Amino acid sequence: MADTFLDLAYEVLKQSSKPLTYQEIWQASKTMNIDFTTEGKTPWQTLGAYLYVQVRDNPSSKFIKVGKRPARFFLKERESELTTDVVAKLEIEEAKTIPRQPSYHERDLHPLLAYYVYSNPAFNRGRSIFTKTIFHEISRKSGYSEWTNPDMVGFYLPLEDWRPEVIEFNRLSDNNSLRLFSFELKRTLDKRTYRESFFQAVSNSSWAHEGYLVAAEILQDDEFLAELERLATSFGIGVIHLDLSDINGSAVIFPARIRNTLDWENINKLCEQNEDFAKFIADVKIDFEAKRIHKSEYDEIPKDPRKYISDKFGINSAD
Repeated sequence: MADTFLDLAYEVLKQSSKPLTYQEIWQASKTMNIDFTTEGKTPWQTLGAYLYVQVRDNPSSKFIKVGKRPARFFLKERESELTTDVVAKLEIEEAKTIPRQPSYHERDLHPLLAYYVYSNPAFNRGRSIFTKTIFHEISRKSGYSEWTNPDMVGFYLPLEDWRPEVIEFNRLSDNNSLRLFSFELKRTLDKRTYRESFFQAVSNSSWAHEGYLVAAEILQDDEFLAELERLATSFGIGVIHLDLSDINGSAVIFPARIRNTLDWENINKLCEQNEDFAKFIADVKIDFEAKRIHKSEYDEIPKDPRKYISDKFGINSAD
């Protein structure tokens, strides 16, 4: 039994034949069935924070850090077991590893993103955000559709939150009550594919108030995540981790830069190229005029996302 995260790391590293990243330590603890309880949504990140601080600030720490990118941890009492070429060999092994590609389709993730943006208060801040899948296959200019059409779009209108007279007055003023979202979905983000995926999201999302790159599996590597954060900060595209093992624990890991204005030229271009997007714009306008959201026109939100995950992906999601 481990009482603390550091106890957990010690138990794992005591039995490990080589230094491990904090993500590997956490995964190993699950395999070893170490008795440990935490209520955190991202316990591996908490574990990493404890280890980094321990090694940096505590001269009498039981742990040592091996290498930098990614940093690995080992027990100080076993330091003599490390040879000078251990880190080099680990990095060579990592470079040769081909990330596993999930067998499901990207569009299998769409209902889960619809659920996340509608139900997760950390993202929607209590607003009802609805989404619509955009099929790039029906684009009138198919050769340009991949880097023009977003995978999903979303919107928010405060029809249930604002008084009717306020909505009418907003129409007479600057009509800034509408918020539009753009989403590019990927099954995985790793070192081989992240740049193409990210700049596809940049190309597809520049018209919206908020644009996001969404993935179910994101490589947990310090150098990789630092680069992803740099891109998110530079280009204003947010990154969402859609967690299949705990859908309610899905989160924005890097926030989007919120734009106050829409790119009407690009919106017009999208409407000309794609009937799905043109209908989405028309439906939102109808909803605003009618002061009622016609939910049947947008993506269906799973009533039981955990059952959907179990049926579609064979994963038992956390309650």
